[in-house]
Amino acid sequence: MKIRELPSFVRERIATGTVIPAIPLALDANRKFDERHQRALIRYYIDAGAGGLAVGVHTTQFEIRDPAHGLFKPVLTAISRMIDEHAAARARPVVKIGGVCGRTDQALTEAEFLVDQGYHAGLLSLAAMKTDSIAALIEHARRVSEIIPLIGFYLQPDVGGRILPYEFWREFARIDNVLAIKMAPFNRYRTIDVVRAVCDAGREKEIALYTGNDDNIVVDLLTEFRIVASDGVEKRVRIVGGLLGQWCLWTKKAVELHRELRHLSLAEDPVPPAMLTLAQELTDANAAVFDAANGFAGCIPGIHEVLRRQGLLAGTWCLNPAEVLSPSQSGEIDRVCRSYPHLVDDDFVRANLAKWLS
Repeated sequence: MKIRELPSFVRERIATGTVIPAIPLALDANRKFDERHQRALIRYYIDAGAGGLAVGVHTTQFEIRDPAHGLFKPVLTAISRMIDEHAAARARPVVKIGGVCGRTDQALTEAEFLVDQGYHAGLLSLAAMKTDSIAALIEHARRVSEIIPLIGFYLQPDVGGRILPYEFWREFARIDNVLAIKMAPFNRYRTIDVVRAVCDAGREKEIALYTGNDDNIVVDLLTEFRIVASDGVEKRVRIVGGLLGQWCLWTKKAVELHRELRHLSLAEDPVPPAMLTLAQELTDANAAVFDAANGFAGCIPGIHEVLRRQGLLAGTWCLNPAEVLSPSQSGEIDRVCRSYPHLVDDDFVRANLAKWLS
């Protein structure tokens, strides 16, 4: 299959940096796909100013690929259509990213399906290849890249990823059809591995760096990395945007924050001390929503709970009935909403919810 030419706005927006929520799956009380609330979520994200949307990823629940549910194709088809409809109504195109999972045969099939449904890039998960060699992983990625442009994905091991060393990322960055890398190991050392590898591969001008570190969003976006590459040349690079589960809630505030952080970065202004305080506050809020205290067991239900309280979801149901809020999690969400009202976009949602649900 020949790769379709990307619309010019896709490469430009990814390169300059944007907010990309990793969107959740809307279900009803019978754990069936809830199109009405899914459509409301899509409208919310676009109206909040998100520049792209990622679907079929961790927050959409990997179980959608289970044949017993049969949701992968129906959900991604419906969401692609919803994005196109609302983006057209707002006269503002949106980058569409679909998750690509599984071993090579499955990944190639998913990539072909994404292209057919109008997705612009594939977020490549390697969670199914936990024991494969680096050479096998690179060959896998290269074959998928021949079908769809790739966004690399360093998924944290605590939620199903694997440790991917510097050597992997250096070779991955040398694949021609890579647009960006989402760094989400929740680990500073491993994040630097990726940045250094992209620089050593000589692709720091072609591959955009995105944070997926929901525990370090603000500092990731403020930091200029100074890398002395393997050829002795000093390179200075920045993370330009985020592809984040945290940004699938309170998205209006996330867009405003990203705009402010990019302004500070591009102007190379001194970082206000208050921004470091905000960094800690957002990390604390993320800990409550993602259920860090319980090893992220309630991560997806926590996201659902925030959106349920706002009326954007009907409930917190997951495809796996055992996936529920942890005992103390609702109280923790209460605490961070009370402590950090400036992170919350309830007023924006309240003013538009009826329209989004119509």
